[in-house]
Amino acid sequence: MTAAQTPTTYPGARAPDRTRRVDAFGVEIAVVEWGDAEAPPVLFAHGGFDFARTFDVFAPLVADAGWRVVAWDQRGHGDSEHAALYSWESDLRDAAMVLDSTTTDAVPVVGHSKGGAMMLRLANTWPHRISRVVNLDGVPSGNRMPDLAETERTRMLDEELTGWLDHRRRVAGRQRRPGTISELGERRGLMNPRLDAAWLEYLVTVGARRDPDGWRWKIDPQLRFGGFGPWRPEWSLRSIATMACPLLAVLAGQEELLGWGTLPEDVEPYAQPGTRFEMLDDAGHFVHIEQPARVAALVLEFLA
Repeated sequence: MTAAQTPTTYPGARAPDRTRRVDAFGVEIAVVEWGDAEAPPVLFAHGGFDFARTFDVFAPLVADAGWRVVAWDQRGHGDSEHAALYSWESDLRDAAMVLDSTTTDAVPVVGHSKGGAMMLRLANTWPHRISRVVNLDGVPSGNRMPDLAETERTRMLDEELTGWLDHRRRVAGRQRRPGTISELGERRGLMNPRLDAAWLEYLVTVGARRDPDGWRWKIDPQLRFGGFGPWRPEWSLRSIATMACPLLAVLAGQEELLGWGTLPEDVEPYAQPGTRFEMLDDAGHFVHIEQPARVAALVLEFLA
């Protein structure tokens, strides 16, 4: 099925060449693809509160170099179905279902922010299916990484589930606040302060729906920041220490609200020999949106 044309444009942005749906244990996941359907696949995982169409500039650069870029909206994001509850493990299972629906071979993966941390975990637990990992500012710092006993992890699980249920009761039946394209772009700009207004408004047209009373972001109102479940992002560093495949970590030098602020020396003690770090001193957390051509060149060189 060919994706519908977007109502507005942005320089370099291109709608996916194909869309499809994947049944992930009863939750429908929206999948989009750029590039030749017979080209070797590479999976792209977006960050928290993002969606697959945030790759509309970056993905075509990789696809035009001979790759089949496969991205998906995580559950509760974009055009994927909303779920009763959300967790780190359910996101990983969804990623595995998308991979299985794409190929049975080992593939490279590219992940931004939360998506990058997810791909580290997936490569660690499913090493025969992941050939290379590109992490775009999704490597947390280990400066405050806790080492918790199993009893503490059990308590965290109980607290997290209780917190989610309490949150669900508070937001039951709510919708996201409507607004104009400009207003939704301004709201997103609070999280993406380094990105220009034209890009943010373009994202509204591909990541929000138009209701009679205005535009609304499609993301589930029940989702909340920090919704990793009973999992601390810093634990991803342990995945790096035991990974069996090559890793390229692209780090952002400019601090942002959603960024990790991670430096190469924070990760090097956990990294396998040959792990490559690229520090972009003049880029913020959304490195692939701020500097898509530069990051695409790094990715293509690494994948080659």
